[in-house]
Amino acid sequence: MKEQSSVYEMVREFKLKYPMSVAWRLKRNAHIIELHLNPDEYVTYAFVAQKNNNPFNLLGTAVIAITNKRIMIGRDRVVIGYFFDSITPDMFNDLKVKSGIFWGKIWIDTVKEFVCLSNIDKKALPEIETALSNFVLEEKKKYASNGK
Repeated sequence: MKEQSSVYEMVREFKLKYPMSVAWRLKRNAHIIELHLNPDEYVTYAFVAQKNNNPFNLLGTAVIAITNKRIMIGRDRVVIGYFFDSITPDMFNDLKVKSGIFWGKIWIDTVKEFVCLSNIDKKALPEIETALSNFVLEEKKKYASNGK
């Protein structure tokens, strides 16, 4: 069986493939995701973005991971602590993709909030949209088959 890549390796590969994505401190942000992985959970796709809607705020770098159970967003704070968000399939409503001149945004609409992921290399948007959509469609099928 092939050993699974670490989250850091996955986002490093993403950043090399899409260098226009604005992201800093990848190793520290990836560590937040790995801290919150459950024993029966594994990452299927990971990427980087700024978790904000302000193109001039470059301090909100996040690692976004799609696991076999949920979408995870990890951000290490500059001084002390970190931020962690978890979006389960039952909370997911919709997805919007916006492309600009250099960067794009992914908007994830959940039951409680809109999550804006910005400053993403616009060439990466189709790949991210496909990964997120495939995850949600597969998970929603499970919920439908269980009568939820």
